[in-house]
Amino acid sequence: MNDLFSDSNYFDDELLILKDQYSIAEKEARNFIDKAFEGGEFLTSFEKKNWLRNRFIPNFVLINEEEYANMCIDALKIVGSTAGTDYGTSRQRDLGQLGADMTRGYLGELAFSKYLETNWNIKATLGHEKGELREFLYTDIKKIRKENDKERKPNINIGIKTGKSNGIWLDITGKQFLHSDVHIFVKVATGRDHLFSFFKYLSVFKDKILKKGEDIGLLTKDESVNLFDNIPSFEPIPAYICGFVERDIEYKELDYSGKKGRKNYTINSWKGPYSPEDVKRIKEIEHISGSIKFNGIGDFSSGKRYLFNTGNLKWERTEWERIINQM
Repeated sequence: MNDLFSDSNYFDDELLILKDQYSIAEKEARNFIDKAFEGGEFLTSFEKKNWLRNRFIPNFVLINEEEYANMCIDALKIVGSTAGTDYGTSRQRDLGQLGADMTRGYLGELAFSKYLETNWNIKATLGHEKGELREFLYTDIKKIRKENDKERKPNINIGIKTGKSNGIWLDITGKQFLHSDVHIFVKVATGRDHLFSFFKYLSVFKDKILKKGEDIGLLTKDESVNLFDNIPSFEPIPAYICGFVERDIEYKELDYSGKKGRKNYTINSWKGPYSPEDVKRIKEIEHISGSIKFNGIGDFSSGKRYLFNTGNLKWERTEWERIINQM
């Protein structure tokens, strides 16, 4: 890791600002800062200050309990009729995992809708409909209503990809990339326990599950209290609208950069189309005898796709204005 994040200067003003002024837990604040650096959003301490002031804070929203409940209910409405396979793979997910993952995805879409309303006075209706994880849909924004205008369909198709706070890659399968005009990447600080935390907030565990354990003699009162206390409490969820990419741009092949070790090579930056065969080509170009890995993730699943590290996303207000005007 770069000296930028050594122990002596990691607890800096930026971390304290995220914790104290924006109610972001320390772990998630660290993730947002650390992974922005790894994703190439800033490279120096000076750039970090500018990143926080000009990029992160203007593109940050908090999701409250009621908003979370709305997205959870939207997911419950369709999760039972939604195929449990990931788009383009055969990986199966059970209903609980599918519901949690779908809720997280919806939170990213909600975060962007809040961003539209807060910054541009645009109300958006999200396209939460039935289907195979909805990735076949061309747009995640079903309708919009601009100020002094009637509700209507957007003039462009907008896809919203949601990642965790430690994500540094916008990864979109080839066919899906072609379906939308613009792809937006939103990072939400949910972790693995967001659904359990919300159930705790609703007293599902204390009043139902743990009480049942006490009633049938599986738990003592102290054990029940201890289990309840160990479940993380629900807190407003931070979301960072990281940026976007556009479909109708002529992307170059093998637009990458990375770091060469003694035997291996780590890719830190990528912008555009990616094919599994590209790894072999990079090995030849960089004269690598070992392995080729992507920073923070290792390998991507098979199949052609479009990849962008977060440092290659568009995010400045003038760029957003151009997209907003197209909507």
